[in-house]
Amino acid sequence: MTKGLKITIVLVVVALILGWMIKNTYNNLVVLDEGVKNSWAQVENVLQRRMDLIPNLVETVKGYAQFERETLEAVINARANATKTQINPANMDAGELAKYMDAQNGLSSSLARLMVVVEQYPQLKANENFLRLQDELAGTENRIAVERRRYNESVQSYNQKMRAFPTVVIAAMLGFQQKPYFEAPAEAKTAPKVDFSGMGNK
Repeated sequence: MTKGLKITIVLVVVALILGWMIKNTYNNLVVLDEGVKNSWAQVENVLQRRMDLIPNLVETVKGYAQFERETLEAVINARANATKTQINPANMDAGELAKYMDAQNGLSSSLARLMVVVEQYPQLKANENFLRLQDELAGTENRIAVERRRYNESVQSYNQKMRAFPTVVIAAMLGFQQKPYFEAPAEAKTAPKVDFSGMGNK
């Protein structure tokens, strides 16, 4: 066997090994990337569920709290802002995610203020339709928290894989980028929760 042939065989073997590594790394990153997208889709599903509940909630409150127009308009405007603030999970960055979640947190805050106002209307608190909507809203808020946590767990798995060697080199070559975590702003961590499970007993 000539020296040239030996070199050729070595180069072919090295190329095959590199090709196998790149293929496996790419496939693993695709699986993790799809996991992040799926987790984010679940976050968006529960956020949409909350938005779907708001029109009925506003109409129910309006029938009793007719003098609270400013509070109701704040909820309506916050919902509109949250609806128009969209994000593409395929290429979102930390800045885009922060803007998206700011809009959602604004909606949460306006809903919390509305529920505080509701305390002044005993008849509304006893209304069956309102109680049902209140329970559904509280349940949705809990599901939002769960899905956000699951999203962060998916991002953690993806980002950890991205930072490992030699994946970090191959990922850069293939155009993969790290995903942003959902991090609640400081004011959101202290905002009142939309949870009035004891309202009906007051």
